[in-house]
Amino acid sequence: MARIKLAYIGGGSTRAPGTMASFMEQGGNFDGSEVVLIDLDAERLELVRTIATKLVSHNGLDLRVTATTDRRAGLDGCDAVLSSYRPGGFEARYHDEAIPLTHGVIGQETQGPGGFFMALRAIHAMQGIVADMDAVCPGAWLVNYTNPVNIVAQAVTRHTSIPFVSLCEGPIIYPRGVAASAGLDPDKMEAVAIGLNHASWSVRQRYDGADVMPLIDAAVARERAKPTLDHDASRLLTLASTMGSLPSEYMRYYYYTDDVLAELGAKPTTRAQDIMASVPDYWTHYREQAEQDVPRLNPNRSRGGIHELELAIDVLDAIFNDKGEVWPVNVPNRGALPDFPDDIVVEVPGYVDRDGIVPLSYGPLPRPVAGLVKALGEYQSLAADAAWGGGRREAIQALTSNPLVRTLPKAEAIYDELAVAHRKYLPERLFR
Repeated sequence: MARIKLAYIGGGSTRAPGTMASFMEQGGNFDGSEVVLIDLDAERLELVRTIATKLVSHNGLDLRVTATTDRRAGLDGCDAVLSSYRPGGFEARYHDEAIPLTHGVIGQETQGPGGFFMALRAIHAMQGIVADMDAVCPGAWLVNYTNPVNIVAQAVTRHTSIPFVSLCEGPIIYPRGVAASAGLDPDKMEAVAIGLNHASWSVRQRYDGADVMPLIDAAVARERAKPTLDHDASRLLTLASTMGSLPSEYMRYYYYTDDVLAELGAKPTTRAQDIMASVPDYWTHYREQAEQDVPRLNPNRSRGGIHELELAIDVLDAIFNDKGEVWPVNVPNRGALPDFPDDIVVEVPGYVDRDGIVPLSYGPLPRPVAGLVKALGEYQSLAADAAWGGGRREAIQALTSNPLVRTLPKAEAIYDELAVAHRKYLPERLFR
């Protein structure tokens, strides 16, 4: 079993206790390892460290858990770094969601202007992380969960040589969700999804060994005759039937833009406000569990559930224990999607072992959806370059290329307003 030093940037976040629970589930694969929790909030770091240490003891694991607010010190000598952070917190996410809505554009954490500004903040912080890694743990793997994972990965892989992968459970989760909406058993669904993160489509979809699409079509017919599903489930089911492929749930923002925009505008709170209302209870629960001999996370009182970032632990296990497994990854294309540039970061199955990650090719995207995904790929590329080293002009170019924005006047107005709201988290060049 691999003995590594793993740094977790975001180790004091609301998702951190669940991430530590995930790591302890596979802790025996990392006997003798150290996990260093890194964050800005010393009190919350200590709380997460206490929960993790008690889980280590309860599970009889040979692991050491430490915590620090000194990022460079925590990274010193690491073999791998797990990044899951949110510059500006949920307050910044609120601006990402609310300000675009005032301009008649969807506000969302990873899509449109909100996703663009999350990328600008995340990549600015990531440049500091990469510089620290180059100084104190060169050659270490960086496994990223910070959103938007595709744009962050695009920036780092294009502009550095650091071993890097971004991860998201979406390709595993979305097909199961469509199956459930169709009244099918998600455990019998087997699908392979390819494309971009939050913009992927299935190219293989089998249910109990047979093509699932006739069952999807039948479910859509039943739903039209007698509606039973909520709006999002019904839309995704209809979209899957129409396109002949299972979509990422984020495709609703592009294929049902007007409906979603109207719903977001009518809702009295944004998603960020809803989360912020729950955050105090999360930390109350974590404090309660930190006082127990054996912490037991309640999925209803834990951010994201009781197990978080499980895919990251799977991929780390495959790399450092040379498992030779296939997992959904976000890495440079290198021919996996034949109609996309080699350096564009794509979300595809990847073969993972001690030699790294090889993206696997499952053919081109279905023609009915390929055009939009290609447009999002061009936006992804422009956004990554603007975030890494561009100024206001390059940022406006990137934002205007986003399919949810499109018009220059809106792009300029939204950019300037969001830039002011996030000024303390952005480099000065983005204002020039």
